[in-house]
Amino acid sequence: MTLPQNPYLLLTPGPLSTSKRVKAAMQQDWCTWDKEYNDFVQEIRARLVRLATAHHEAYTSVLLQGSGTYCVEAVIGSVIPKTGKLAVLANGAYGQRIAQIARILAIEVIVLDAGETEPVRAEQLEALLAEEPSITHVAFVHGETTTGMLNPIADIAKTVNKHGKVLIVDAMSTFGGIEMDIHELGIDFLISSCNKCLQGVPGFGFILARTEQLEICKGYARSLSLDLVDQWETMEKSNGKWRFTSPTHVVHAFYEALLELEEEGGIKQRQLRYEENQRVLVEGMKRLGFQTLLPTALHSPIITSFYYPDSLQFSFEQFYDRMKQQGFVLYPGKITAASTFRIGNIGDVHLADIHRLIKAIESERFWL
Repeated sequence: MTLPQNPYLLLTPGPLSTSKRVKAAMQQDWCTWDKEYNDFVQEIRARLVRLATAHHEAYTSVLLQGSGTYCVEAVIGSVIPKTGKLAVLANGAYGQRIAQIARILAIEVIVLDAGETEPVRAEQLEALLAEEPSITHVAFVHGETTTGMLNPIADIAKTVNKHGKVLIVDAMSTFGGIEMDIHELGIDFLISSCNKCLQGVPGFGFILARTEQLEICKGYARSLSLDLVDQWETMEKSNGKWRFTSPTHVVHAFYEALLELEEEGGIKQRQLRYEENQRVLVEGMKRLGFQTLLPTALHSPIITSFYYPDSLQFSFEQFYDRMKQQGFVLYPGKITAASTFRIGNIGDVHLADIHRLIKAIESERFWL
């Protein structure tokens, strides 16, 4: 069966719609031992550090096969010693997933649960760290796509740094789409994925690490394939070679995606595009009678949660199918306290696409 080119636009938090250029980069086969291919890997690693901070000398990057969760588990399982204790600030499914990983790995963990519709709070963390000085590491999710919440990264980082703890940030859905300097913030480990704001395709994730902090973690790993330090040492010593078979086509596509980001004007310009997409989306949805789950001040420019309309005729499954027929894939809701669905606006998505979406939804309001 031959599928049409780009039959629909993915309005999700990733995987997301990619450009023709990124797709085309996957048409060539590569050998994992080839110097040209490994030069791509090294260039990717260097570019990621430059995107993350002006203090390049203090940080390194590690690429790891699998989804973003593989990278989260690699960090949790590789950088916390057996005597360590983790505090997780959670306000959605992905914060809770960090805690679940820690429990499965037999790491002592305390969860500060803010609920699904409130941001994590620095003052609550301050009280916990004062009460539990044995905590060694703190982890939280920057952009919690369960709801579309953007958590206060600067406030949390300041509190963690004040108490001298190791800071782990899941920036899966924000890195590359929101400006930050991880050195200025004092982040020790930041985790993200190639198929989010950097607009590559699924296949691997990456960790940006403070080099001196990563070096002391040798021997901590609780897994062979998810041993972050061993993966880093191999890449350092073997000019970009991965320990095990790497997703070569995905790596080349990601290299092209990074070039695209540079040509767009970098993270600042991409963030402005995402923010404008989100603003126009919310305005259009409100005009059609949809209400957002979160107040404007808490929104990220990544994905937005909307309540179901107040109608017994509304079915998300029917709504999803009709939108897909019109060329748009939406995202179901994930919170437990309300009936919601989500619309993302990252990836190769532009204002014209958002306007087309609003028009399509307006034409399909079967529940009225």
